[in-house]
Amino acid sequence: MKTALSMLAALALAVPALADPVGITKEMMEVAVPLPEGGSATISRIQDNDNKVTGDWALTSRACPPFCIQPHAPAEGVTTIGELELIEMLKDPNAVVVDGRVRSNFEGGSIPGAISIPYTEAADRLGELGCEIDFDGFDCENARPVALFCNGPWCGQSPAAARRMIEAGYPAEKIHYYRGGMQVWRMLGLTVTE
Repeated sequence: MKTALSMLAALALAVPALADPVGITKEMMEVAVPLPEGGSATISRIQDNDNKVTGDWALTSRACPPFCIQPHAPAEGVTTIGELELIEMLKDPNAVVVDGRVRSNFEGGSIPGAISIPYTEAADRLGELGCEIDFDGFDCENARPVALFCNGPWCGQSPAAARRMIEAGYPAEKIHYYRGGMQVWRMLGLTVTE
């Protein structure tokens, strides 16, 4: 009898705490977003009420430099956004959500629907964002709205990408900066690509 009770207690500890549903908002439990390669992905929050951020994402104090807290806006004219605005951009077929981190970070997990344009390549890949190459560099008259993100508020990769894009001719008012990045996205238990 004692062994059976011990086994039931161990099983109860192994089951995630599902007491209360975890929505994105009160009205939105999940959202489907189109993927760049076709198809769609569903974004939701982890339903385990006891879920915690672990590993590198739980670190609060990285050496500065290089991991210094970034300004709220990386450049004049750029709009800083939060998770709900980013989700709206993911749903917008005209907008592009860009993971500005180095490729290995992108491959380690990203926001569903984002494309990888490492910050070191941002100024050279404006053609993927609605600009056309011309003799002086890029003509960005038809630039698409873009949201940039990287690892978190202490990561300088997407702010550097935004500044380089603007220097290359991309209109600052078309750039949105998701400052929370992957650290806050993961902290909120939102879906991450594998």
